[in-house]
Amino acid sequence: MSVRAATLIGAPTDVGAADRGASMGPEALRVAGLATALRERELEVLDLGNLNGPGNPWQPPQDGYRHLPQVLRWTQLVHEAVYAQLQQERLPILLGGDHCLGIGSISAVARHCREQGRKLQVLWLDAHADFNTSELSPSGNVHGMPLACLCGFGPRELTELGGVSPAVQPSWVRQVGIRSVDAGEKRFIHEQGLDVFDMRYVDEMGMRQTMEQALAGLDNDTHLHVSFDVDFLDPDIAPGVGTQVPGGPTYREAQLCMEMIADTRRLASLDVVELNPAFDVHNKTAVLAVDLIESLFGKSTLVRRPVWRRPAETRAPAGRRRATHPPTISSVP
Repeated sequence: MSVRAATLIGAPTDVGAADRGASMGPEALRVAGLATALRERELEVLDLGNLNGPGNPWQPPQDGYRHLPQVLRWTQLVHEAVYAQLQQERLPILLGGDHCLGIGSISAVARHCREQGRKLQVLWLDAHADFNTSELSPSGNVHGMPLACLCGFGPRELTELGGVSPAVQPSWVRQVGIRSVDAGEKRFIHEQGLDVFDMRYVDEMGMRQTMEQALAGLDNDTHLHVSFDVDFLDPDIAPGVGTQVPGGPTYREAQLCMEMIADTRRLASLDVVELNPAFDVHNKTAVLAVDLIESLFGKSTLVRRPVWRRPAETRAPAGRRRATHPPTISSVP
């Protein structure tokens, strides 16, 4: 990855979330020194400040979606901002805000890749699969639906945000760290053939083999987008999120994950979402997130060559797992 110019884009909203407070995430990351940390990684950093969108009306769901007009406006703003930076050959870093914003950022990345004739691979680091629909979601909160919307399942206003529906094919997505999935969502994920490396897989195979599999298939023509939901991390080390799920990656596992992504040199866009300072302790989760983002951009204990080997660049047909990939979300009937 040759881009060494990065742009910070704040999106201070929690309109898609179950709890208030993710709107304070962008400032918490700035207070934790994100821009300085990136400059120390020899990036030229531009901070565009925060996008200005609608407030959170805090209303119940309507027709299966909560705050859909406000979500649509925020995702439009993010789409336009991320796409503009990609057009300028800069690496956009979206500072959320809740994960509904990923609809805007990733649809912009997909649009850019279509226009450039490049392949897209999305690495989704999260405790949740975020593959709900209005029919499956018990809450109607859109931060539980972004990946489904990107794959064409959701309201037309969101699925067609980037001009093409679906913006993303399920085969382009690898999910890591998943450990909280609704019952109907589990079946839907299996039907769509998503590659899910859940925490059981990480426990059994280790983070190194997990990431070797998740990063398989990258080449010089691939744009790698990382969508980093901070609740990917174990809440013992990262309490500052609205939807804590025990049993996530430890500090060292998370560092290895980020370092192996950095070793690919393919990272071309990034989301950092769901940081909620209202649940944090002295901004420790934001500080940890900045530390991990530094590793994502090349910080390591020693300057050394990558030591892991990428496996063969093969994929099983949709709906069929590789022989080396054990069953995930295995409670599905």
